[in-house]
Amino acid sequence: MKVLFNDGHVDEIPQEEELHVIRHSAAHIMAQAIKRLYPEADFAYGPATDNGFYYDIDLPEGQKISEDDFPAIEAEMKKIVKENLKFETYELSREDAINHMEERGEKYKVEHIGDLDEDARITFYKQGEYVDMCVGPHLMYTKALKAFKLTGVSGAYWKGDSNNKMLTRINGVAFRNKDELTEYERLLAEAEKRDHRKIGKEMELFMMSEAGPGFPFWLPNGMRVRNALMQYWQEMQDKFGYEQVQTPIILSRSLWETSGHWDHYKENMYTTLIDDEDYAVKPMNCPGACLIYKSRPRSYRDLPLKLAEAGLDHRHELKGALHGLFRVREFTQDDAHLFITPEQITDQVTDTMHLITAYYQQFGFPYKVELSTRPEDSMGSDEDWERAEEGLKKALETMGVEYTLNPGDGAFYGPKIDFHLQDCLGRTWQCGTIQLDFQLPHNFQLEYVDSDGSKKQPIMIHRAGFGSFERFTGMLIEQYEGKFPTWLSPCQVKVLPVSEKTREYANEVASKLRDAGIRVKVDERDEKIGYKIREARSIDRVPYMLILGEKERDNVTVSVRDRATNETTERQLDEWLPELLAEIKERRG
Repeated sequence: MKVLFNDGHVDEIPQEEELHVIRHSAAHIMAQAIKRLYPEADFAYGPATDNGFYYDIDLPEGQKISEDDFPAIEAEMKKIVKENLKFETYELSREDAINHMEERGEKYKVEHIGDLDEDARITFYKQGEYVDMCVGPHLMYTKALKAFKLTGVSGAYWKGDSNNKMLTRINGVAFRNKDELTEYERLLAEAEKRDHRKIGKEMELFMMSEAGPGFPFWLPNGMRVRNALMQYWQEMQDKFGYEQVQTPIILSRSLWETSGHWDHYKENMYTTLIDDEDYAVKPMNCPGACLIYKSRPRSYRDLPLKLAEAGLDHRHELKGALHGLFRVREFTQDDAHLFITPEQITDQVTDTMHLITAYYQQFGFPYKVELSTRPEDSMGSDEDWERAEEGLKKALETMGVEYTLNPGDGAFYGPKIDFHLQDCLGRTWQCGTIQLDFQLPHNFQLEYVDSDGSKKQPIMIHRAGFGSFERFTGMLIEQYEGKFPTWLSPCQVKVLPVSEKTREYANEVASKLRDAGIRVKVDERDEKIGYKIREARSIDRVPYMLILGEKERDNVTVSVRDRATNETTERQLDEWLPELLAEIKERRG
């Protein structure tokens, strides 16, 4: 695809960059349409994003845009596309650019120019009567925009600062062709069907309350899922040689000053006064792990020291950014901190990768791996960084893992490996991470005595697999559409007596299952059996139903309805129960 660059030249771009250009051009075309329909509108930022595009708009008092207005805006966009306007570009000096924008009444663009570096090039793109300050590149003609759709409207502060004016953000999507848009709409409908907030409410897994925005309430069924997931997590920590710890939720300001969070992360932390001193609710668990390491002298023989913590953390998120279990203010981090010698980097990173990839294989998530290397604002010696990066590369190569190199995008305290999961809807989530850290061991003056008697500083590895239990649970709800595998299901077996005559037998069967460790419920309501079956299947989404009529009672059997096959077979309970227990123990599905 040929595009127009801001120096005026035209060239082909790689296929992976096409969507970005299409969406960026769609933002300009949308803005032009809105300007035609709302002549007094002022425009702020209008970029392409990973999933589409948006434009932030300042509307005159009394005017607003809602989703009801989308058909008119889309119709005007189609008109602009049909006009086949040519995209043109030009460059102005800073002074001329300011005058140009002032003449057009573009106050947000004028302010934006003031934020640019003194030597920045200031370029513009024009199609028809519409002009936008932009770095491009863009399509050649508006007719090249083949498929688009407006998707939502929300509020957004100018420059993301809550002290600034609230603007109207219009979101949209754009694709190469109508087939891609149709597929997007199919996935959108699937996403709505799988929405973890909707399923969570139906299955009574969790709830939110205005009494605590962003602080999830786990309901009984949700706790069943969470506890099963936590048990799996604990078993995996034991299998891979981690010690489990728990650090306090509230710690003193001096600790967060030592770690650097007080200076660099305070706006996202909740603070309180205790005994007239500043304390903070922890946003992360690593400083506490450093204190555990430092609690007694360490030798090279103690390393690696592998401390796992399912730590309860709190971070302040803007209320408008909160989203079910995906974006919360309170979450339990699947966390671990490894303290190692430089020579142990490759072995321990390899071992950690085996753990994280085992997680994703268990739940069927495909993933991609990214290695991020030393940024410009890094700390630590060249030797430390070279050894660390080489250790990570060697670990990836030892496992035969394909990875993308992301030069210069590591943390300032060390290089990292990130795991990007793809869910059933094609969305990507950054969950797992392995980060090497030279900074915190330095800040906390951590030491170990080496084999030659000298004191050395350990390297710290930050490791997460699920990310947070909250977000991962939300992902699992959508991945399984609430139909959890038996080992994870809140109710593993639902016993359905056909009538009052078989309730006593139903409770006897349930008691045997419960004694065997099965999560079981009995539906004793005076409802028709067909209704009970439909509810167990569509609302509770149970893996197995036991339908018990007089025949089953008299034969001392159970009719097992399997969710996977939707078939019902009559079985001896003592024959079927071991099969069920084996399925749960092996965590099949």
